[in-house]
Amino acid sequence: MSEENSVVSEGKVVVFHYTLTGDDGELIESSKDSGQPLPYLHGAGRIVPGLEEAMEGKSAGDSFDVEVAPAEGYGEKTGPGPQAVDRSEFPDDVELYEGMGFTAETGDGGHLPLWISSIEGDDVYVDQNHPLAGETLHFAVEVLDVRDATDEEIAHGHAHGVDGTHGH
Repeated sequence: MSEENSVVSEGKVVVFHYTLTGDDGELIESSKDSGQPLPYLHGAGRIVPGLEEAMEGKSAGDSFDVEVAPAEGYGEKTGPGPQAVDRSEFPDDVELYEGMGFTAETGDGGHLPLWISSIEGDDVYVDQNHPLAGETLHFAVEVLDVRDATDEEIAHGHAHGVDGTHGH
C-alpha cells in the first residue's frame, strides 16, 4: 500500500477504535469494550461531522484526541423536549429501553427519528433529540487501518466491515 493510499480521505474506509467521554470525563462508550473496531466510509457522513473532519489526513497507527462541539456532533437540543407516548403505541414484542432510537412515520408520510429518554410506568417519553445532543464530545481515537473502499461500499455509502467483505 502506498503512503498516499494509507491517508484518510474521501472514498477510504477507515477502521478505528475510539473511547468517547463527556465533559465530566465520564465514559459514554468505547469500541474497545466490544473488542470490535469501527469501520466507516470517509466522506459518507456516517460518523459525527467533527470527528470525520478530525480524521482527514490521518494514517494507520495515528492516535489522537479530539473535542467535538455540539454543532459538529449530535447538534444542539431543539424542539419541545420529551413527550409522553403510551406504551400501547409500541409493538408488544419490542423491548423498550432508555436511549433506544427508532423512526416514527409522520402524518404526511415522512419519517421522524426519535429516541426514548425515559420510561415511567406506561408512559414512554420520546424526544427528537439524540441523547448526546447539546453535549461536547471527547474522543480518544486510534486509527488501525485505512484502505480503498470497494465499488460496492461506495455505491451503498457505507463500509462493509473491517475488510469490506461483510454484506447486509
